[in-house]
Amino acid sequence: MAKKLIELTARDIILQADAETIREALESRVKIDELLVKREEAYRQIEELELQVEELVGEEGIFVYPEPPVPVAGFSKPAPASRPKPKVEKPKPEPLVEEEEVVEEAVEAEAEETDSEEK
Repeated sequence: MAKKLIELTARDIILQADAETIREALESRVKIDELLVKREEAYRQIEELELQVEELVGEEGIFVYPEPPVPVAGFSKPAPASRPKPKVEKPKPEPLVEEEEVVEEAVEAEAEETDSEEK
């Protein structure tokens, strides 16, 4: 039967845990570190394989890699590289009514100045 896991904070482990709990926490951390090393090695192997594919193709970034067969933690699903993203046109903002009024007033003021100068 599996042992029930108790959520512990660092403070709980340091101040209140018995020697067995501290030992188990250390062993868990060591196992996690080993798995992280294996994960990094796997990513390096994937990089080497992808570089070999690029050498065979002759150009970088031409070959579209398929999606991984299993989900990878920490990475969101990328959009397929072969499908171009649609262009979205941004609508032009409509000018505010106040701005139009200010422009009209300025035009009228210039017209009045021009009329008074001509007289």
